[in-house]
Amino acid sequence: MTRNITTRPRGQYFDEFAVGDRFQTARRTITQADIVNFAGVSGDFNAPHMDHEFCRTQPYGEPIAHGPLVFAVSTGLLCQSGLNDGTLVAMLGIDKWRIHAPVKVGDTLHLTMEVIETRLTSQGDRGVVGFRREIVNQRGVAVHTMEVQCMYLRDPDRVPSPN
Repeated sequence: MTRNITTRPRGQYFDEFAVGDRFQTARRTITQADIVNFAGVSGDFNAPHMDHEFCRTQPYGEPIAHGPLVFAVSTGLLCQSGLNDGTLVAMLGIDKWRIHAPVKVGDTLHLTMEVIETRLTSQGDRGVVGFRREIVNQRGVAVHTMEVQCMYLRDPDRVPSPN
């Protein structure tokens, strides 16, 4: 006897997001290896990230993490949360990205997100979710803030059949 097994992705479908929903990821500590490896991958060996002597003369006093590294770590935390697993189609854009404080070796970060917008695509088989994201350190300081728009699949049980 053959049985059909239905599986459901771990992530949330577009239909499951509502304006005002809030999410928080697990934490991750930034290491010197993170900064050095990101410099190698990106080619960004600028003094604020690599030159300890230069950094001692700056208000932050020691090498700081690259802004895009901090963003990348936050997307990794989001991926590990499972929220997007099997339902995310694409990231469509980042707006109003601001860096409010430096991130240093030993800082522990997590991501908080609030849904600020939902809208169906023109074909109605997918939807766009807008999030306000805050990357927060161990002291509760939002070190980065931004608005991100992502496209998600719709729940197949909620998508109208084409006529």
